Amino acid sequence: MTIINQLLLIKYSLFPILAATLCFTTHATNAQEYPPKAKSSPGLTSALPAKFSGNQIILNGKTLPGAWLQQQEASGRFITHISDGALRQFLGVDLLNTSNPQLQPVEWFSQSTSSPTFTARLLGGYRYLDISNFAQTKNWQVQVQGNRLVISTPPAKINNIRQGRQSWGDRLVIDLDNPTPWQVTPGQTIKAPVESDNPDSQPPGQTYREWIVTLDSTADSGLIQRYTPQPAPPNQLKQLPSATDPIPLIQKVDLVNNQTKISLSVPLGSYPQIITLANPNRLVVDIRPDALVTKDITWSQGLRWQQKYINLGADKFSVVWLEINPRTAQLKIRPIFANSESQTGIAPLIQTAKRYSAVAGINGGYFNRNNKLPLGAVRTDNQWMSGPILNRGAIAWNDNGEFYFGRLTLTENLTINNNESLPILFLNSGFVQNGIARYTRSWGSTYTPIIDNEIILIVQNNQITNQIIGGKANTTPIPIPDNGYLLTLRGTATNNASKLTPGTKVSISSNTTPSEFNRYPHIIGAGPLLVQNRQIVLNGESEKFSKAFVAGKAVRSGICTTSTGNLIIAATHDRAGGPGPNLAEHAKLMQAMGCVNALNLDGGSSTSLYLGGQLLDRSPNTAARVHNAIGIFLNTP
Repeated sequence: MTIINQLLLIKYSLFPILAATLCFTTHATNAQEYPPKAKSSPGLTSALPAKFSGNQIILNGKTLPGAWLQQQEASGRFITHISDGALRQFLGVDLLNTSNPQLQPVEWFSQSTSSPTFTARLLGGYRYLDISNFAQTKNWQVQVQGNRLVISTPPAKINNIRQGRQSWGDRLVIDLDNPTPWQVTPGQTIKAPVESDNPDSQPPGQTYREWIVTLDSTADSGLIQRYTPQPAPPNQLKQLPSATDPIPLIQKVDLVNNQTKISLSVPLGSYPQIITLANPNRLVVDIRPDALVTKDITWSQGLRWQQKYINLGADKFSVVWLEINPRTAQLKIRPIFANSESQTGIAPLIQTAKRYSAVAGINGGYFNRNNKLPLGAVRTDNQWMSGPILNRGAIAWNDNGEFYFGRLTLTENLTINNNESLPILFLNSGFVQNGIARYTRSWGSTYTPIIDNEIILIVQNNQITNQIIGGKANTTPIPIPDNGYLLTLRGTATNNASKLTPGTKVSISSNTTPSEFNRYPHIIGAGPLLVQNRQIVLNGESEKFSKAFVAGKAVRSGICTTSTGNLIIAATHDRAGGPGPNLAEHAKLMQAMGCVNALNLDGGSSTSLYLGGQLLDRSPNTAARVHNAIGIFLNTP
């Protein structure tokens, strides 16, 4: 083990587990061009006519989702490109730091002094890397079958698995006879027994997460048997482990369809961190609380991916973020939605970003996970898709690279023909309170009552044309007219039904507070507001967040602007060896990142940071479905 440690010290550009567990989505055949695509892609290699392209990769016999294209040079030679997300997800190719978006150095069982470099090009929301020379060097067989790219790598075998204890945790060294694709994915949580009389045993009640290391390789039966749990003798009850029995790191090793799967039990607060080494070929798995590896990759012109630990007092938090230059001519920022036809619906951010052909994005505002309705401000192209609630924090922007942060209230009033004014409390919102709410076609083609016995007013051409008793909630959809809207009367507001009869003329007045929000076409609300004019302004109580929510420690997502006018979208995960930040810590972290203005977005399992078909900050297995998001678009060919 000493020799291995020395080798690792020479080459320890560790590959983070966060990068190893990314998800890649396929081309959308009905992708929305939002915004329309330009003719060229700045900062990347010029486009060549695609000879073949597809959305599936068959890797060593396994069909996987992944975007690829193959092009023909003037010489007649075919060049094969695979998206960087698919290379990382399915083959374990590590992307190294680069300031040149045209050139992407990588590591995959490489010599420390000779890491290969791929040329890159941006197309349709993905960044493709030219693997042609690399595949030839590694003896990969690559061919096209319809819309599928078939890749066969040389057979590999695990010769041995070695385990050792380090000061920061456990280390596994997997000896291979050939380089081979690999993946790491999280599994179920495991709870250790709570009773313990032995101070040297695992902590009572310690919780573990299963992580599965999968290699495209075989292994000898003796190696598999070494880690195979032994069945209980016949007629003997299976004995449960006691707290005095340490839980082994390696739970089992299985050989399934020419893949070796190594199941690990990792204490919560620690993560696998993986590198590959050459001559001899090894996969090194370190289990440690500080698993995030620093990265700084200029992914395209105007878009930079960074990740590192940020210190806050005695703690250091893992933060992954994208810094975006909104003044780049080809770049646009827009709200995007799980359901493009209605404000009802949730979906994984990866799926939503793919459908819009967004290059990057982050989850947005709050929503009701049960009825899948929005709970906060979303405006796009000057249309309110969902109105703000509870004077909560919001970000507004335009296409000139200008942003505004503040606590947002929308005031709407309904004026009837005798000049009486009635307040409208909510617009296109799933937030249900006593009073009047309004629903436009931005909500969808129909509105279904959210609570029992709402009174629904149909308004067309500024006149009430019908009054309907909504009946039982979630039962009968009511069409929303193209030339008007619906008003819903809830609770004591139903007392106004007698003065809002068919034939009544009505008008609507709307205004935002602060009025500055009025001049921005795009808005996303969430909260709380964290930083304003470089000062921390966190006040969860004023935005009607509970004390438990403000004090809770969790994964967080945020958005901010810097002194240079750039935009940052960031995912903050656990502190080394502990939980994520509370909101006060989140505000300080955003401030430490150079944020002049910052807003907390929906967090916890909703936190998802997307780039080119992959989640940068977590495994998609642990990411929840979300209602809306902020999409980043780069106009490409």
